[in-house]
Amino acid sequence: MSRPRSSVRSILKYWLPPLIWAVAISVFSTSSFSSDQTSQFFVPILQWAFPQAPMDVLLALHFSVRKFGHLSEYFLLTILLYRAFREDTTFRWQPRWAVATLSLVLLYSVADELHQSFVPNRSATAGDSLIDFLGGSCAIALLYLRHRAQSVPAS
Repeated sequence: MSRPRSSVRSILKYWLPPLIWAVAISVFSTSSFSSDQTSQFFVPILQWAFPQAPMDVLLALHFSVRKFGHLSEYFLLTILLYRAFREDTTFRWQPRWAVATLSLVLLYSVADELHQSFVPNRSATAGDSLIDFLGGSCAIALLYLRHRAQSVPAS
């Protein structure tokens, strides 16, 4: 039995964006985006922005930019997954959607770190998975606060 066309369209509309973003995260986990590679781009920019900064400070800033990348990648993945679970245009809060979303985010983060353990010039760390999960948790907290703000009756 085939699905009605509107269901296929709905699946594509809501589930394709998080799938595409998950693929992008996987691309960011290749050796092309290793620390050695990204430092060639970011360190000169940081040197331009902070010409008096010593190299160890610039490298620490580069490290921070990379970790913020983890946080923001999974923040966006969480928003897209939560949207996919609710599958409509009106915003509603459902704790089960939040749990399902964070579960998928954690699983994907761990799988991504495992993938990185096999990639040349990359390493897998539990700390990166924690940062990823923190990004997802921040997104869920923001979605919950949005729900609370919308559900408070106007005075």
